[in-house]
Amino acid sequence: MHGDKQARELEAVPLSDGTISRRITDMAQDIKYQLIDRVKKGKYALQLDESTDMSNSAQLLVFARYSFDGKLDEDMLFCTPLELKCTGEDIFTKLDNKIKEERLSWDECIAVCTDGAGAMLGKKRGLKARVLQVAPHVIFTHCIIHREALASKTLDPELKSVLETAIKMVNYIKSRPLNTRLFANLCNELGSEHQGLLFHTEVRWLSRGNVLSRLYELLDEVRLFLTEHGSQLADHLTDPDWLTRLAYLSCIFDRLNGLNLSLQGENTSIMSLNDKICAFKRKVDRWTARVEMGRIDMFPELEEFIEENDLSVNSVKKSIPTHLQALLEHFNKYFPEEAAPEKYDWIRSPFTVTTASHLSSDMEDALTELSSDRTLKTAFNAKMLAEFWISVEREYPQLSKAAMDVLTPFGSTYLCEKTFSALTYIKNKYRSRLNVEDDLRVAVSKIKPRMDLLCSMHIAHPSH
Repeated sequence: MHGDKQARELEAVPLSDGTISRRITDMAQDIKYQLIDRVKKGKYALQLDESTDMSNSAQLLVFARYSFDGKLDEDMLFCTPLELKCTGEDIFTKLDNKIKEERLSWDECIAVCTDGAGAMLGKKRGLKARVLQVAPHVIFTHCIIHREALASKTLDPELKSVLETAIKMVNYIKSRPLNTRLFANLCNELGSEHQGLLFHTEVRWLSRGNVLSRLYELLDEVRLFLTEHGSQLADHLTDPDWLTRLAYLSCIFDRLNGLNLSLQGENTSIMSLNDKICAFKRKVDRWTARVEMGRIDMFPELEEFIEENDLSVNSVKKSIPTHLQALLEHFNKYFPEEAAPEKYDWIRSPFTVTTASHLSSDMEDALTELSSDRTLKTAFNAKMLAEFWISVEREYPQLSKAAMDVLTPFGSTYLCEKTFSALTYIKNKYRSRLNVEDDLRVAVSKIKPRMDLLCSMHIAHPSH
């Protein structure tokens, strides 16, 4: 793709391990310097989580969300090992030391989002208790994706038995390399779309959904394989009742997976995530009523299985509503109904919601004034929600601050979860002693290192 001239230029670049490591450190430090400078300029929110890497070292990962250049940005604040324990006190000490080291202020921190573990939210010794001692104003939020995963873990004994048996089938094939190869060869001979099953893991959110969907798509292949190998598990794959429940589980976990994926992503607000949870709860309530009327078109795999095998919907009219009602109860437990969900409507739509009695008189007057400004209305339609409220900070400081106090906090620890995947890739078994923070920062940061500045600080040695 390139000529000899470009090849010679590339050959002149020093590529020793030490040089590359130093350059990565230089870029990481420059990115960090820019980030800290931005975070210091205003209010910020944190999300944090801890996980264990390849060397069995616990890593604390912290992201910050802050206003910069007219919009909300979010970036990795730091990644640091927890040397001894992972108690709330240890996590707080590490976090507090880092905050002080970078000369940030707890006074400017609006909120902290965690996964809800005891070490994080313990009332006496958890991270939350320690943070509130130094910053009583900080709001703590329990990761919405984590709560959704907890709420999804409700199955009656019959459905739980089907799930456990399905996982045994997958493990029987996947846990033995020879079986995996033989099964892939069988799928290939039968012209199947897929040539393998997916492993189930309790660690990753709702991995069961993908596992069951793949198993259901390969039912014939799995049945043939288990029968040829004399496994008693094959008997379940000729049982209409068992297969009916499997079809339902495949459908409902697919819906739960869809919700889970919709909650993931960058630059999400607590309001938008709560809206999706609310919509799902209403759907579950509607699905329950439809199944009781004998209508199951919202579960296509189940409907197709019942029609193809000339079965009656009556066989599931009791068990499915029971599960759906239990599912809704769990969602209501982890996501209670808000007393006044409309109280934030003025933030979402300030030009249609022109009154908000819960605001102070001055703020309500300011909202009336803002909603009458047709120029701002045009700007509102052209900007992201946070960008709009940042843009009116000078003219309407009280409204802007109140809106940003709602929009700035993280609703999930998605960025931490996503970055742990990158950490696992970077710090693998061949580089288990790596101090990963600099490499990770360069890999995941949205801030670009100032290459001209960095290059000006080094003397080139083309002859080396």
